[in-house]
Formats: sequence, structure tokens, C-alpha cells
Amino acid sequence: QVPLVESGGGLVQAGDFLRLSCAASGRIFSSSVMGWFRQAPGKEREFVAAIRWGTRSTYYLDPVKGRFTISRDGATAVALQMNDLRPEDTAVYYCARSTQYSRQASDYTNWGQGTQVTVSS
Repeated sequence: QVPLVESGGGLVQAGDFLRLSCAASGRIFSSSVMGWFRQAPGKEREFVAAIRWGTRSTYYLDPVKGRFTISRDGATAVALQMNDLRPEDTAVYYCARSTQYSRQASDYTNWGQGTQVTVSS
């Protein structure tokens, strides 16, 4: 498994933006799907966005469509650009890798340690 390390979280106000990055220490194969999930206190971990590494096809949770963009950031990193942030986006954000597209966290085999995003109203 390739270790993943997230960065870029922080405390912002509603309407602001953040760019999260997830760096892999090794190559990300074209058959991989890289995903972003988030977990707010007391809630289940939920899917946010995913990208098929080879085709660059992207998928989003409905509430973030049009505000968040997932993209490849070079050969070994995946980014999540988050615009127009809202208080309900507050969570710990994780990146993860899978061999198939899925919105289920259980289908992702390795995970980063997470980065905190806090949006104040």
C-alpha cells in the first residue's frame, strides 16, 4: 500500500476557499480510483468526490457539486479545490485509494491520516 498524506486544511469563514492535497509516496496506477471522504463529529464517514486516475472521470456528492473540484496534481498527488465553503462542510477530510469506483468507504484500501477543515459562519 502506498502511504497517503493529506494537507491544506484550516479554519476559514463561510464563502472562503481551501485547496486540499493528498500526496502518495509512490506511483498511483492508472487503474486506481482516488477518493476524498469527510467525517464530521458524531457522523458517519461520507463520500465527497472521486477521480479515476487513468481516465480522469470525476464523481461528486450532490451538495458539493459546482463548489468542489477533484483533480490530479501531478503523477503522485490528488487535489480537492473547495470553493464557497459552508459551515456544514466542517469535517476531517481523508483521501483514500481504491481499485474500483465506489462511494463506500469500505471499498477503499488505504487511507491518509486526515486534515481538519473548519468553516465558521
